[in-house]
Amino acid sequence: MWQPATERLQHFQTMLKTKLNVLTLRKEPLPTVIFHEPEAIELCTTTPLMKTRTHTGCKVTYLGKVSTTGMQFLSGCTEKPVIELWKKHTLTREDVYPANALLEIRPFQVWLHHLDLKGEATVHMDTFQVARIAYCTADHNVSPNIFAWVYREINDDLSYQMDCHAVECESKLEAKKLAHAMMEAFKKTFHSMKSDGRIHRNSSSEEVSHEFESDDG
Repeated sequence: MWQPATERLQHFQTMLKTKLNVLTLRKEPLPTVIFHEPEAIELCTTTPLMKTRTHTGCKVTYLGKVSTTGMQFLSGCTEKPVIELWKKHTLTREDVYPANALLEIRPFQVWLHHLDLKGEATVHMDTFQVARIAYCTADHNVSPNIFAWVYREINDDLSYQMDCHAVECESKLEAKKLAHAMMEAFKKTFHSMKSDGRIHRNSSSEEVSHEFESDDG
């Protein structure tokens, strides 16, 4: 189809201008990506991470310990030392005495976490090896809430002494639970020592624990 020269010229100029615009179009620059080796990457945070230590166990009032004599521990053997500890405790305690420790019974160890005035666990902790516990009971006439155990303490000169430790629980039921938990911990410790060969394989848990009683009434 024939077009006037002026129209053809305008059409050519329009096409040329469009092509120039396409050729000279600038795109936005892509973001720079820098790859690091895995060991060179460090994650930082503006808020420091605080590790909170939580402990599981029973809140108790630690009455202390007293040395005891004898090698065979039968029912009632802790009554006298517990009375002694209870008297010392009642002379110094107030009407409402808060728990000062957290008793945690584990398969091979017993942890006694000492609490501060706010009732939080401190770094001070007493550790008792279950294998060196000779006797435990929650049956005491002076108070049904007391749980006690006899522990073989080894001195620096390798001599040993038998100490009776006692704690006051919040209730009689809590004291009974501790006695049962201690007995279960002793059984697990015994079976582990037997499998390791530290106890004669002909020995039974009843024979070894003859003096380790868990009186639950």
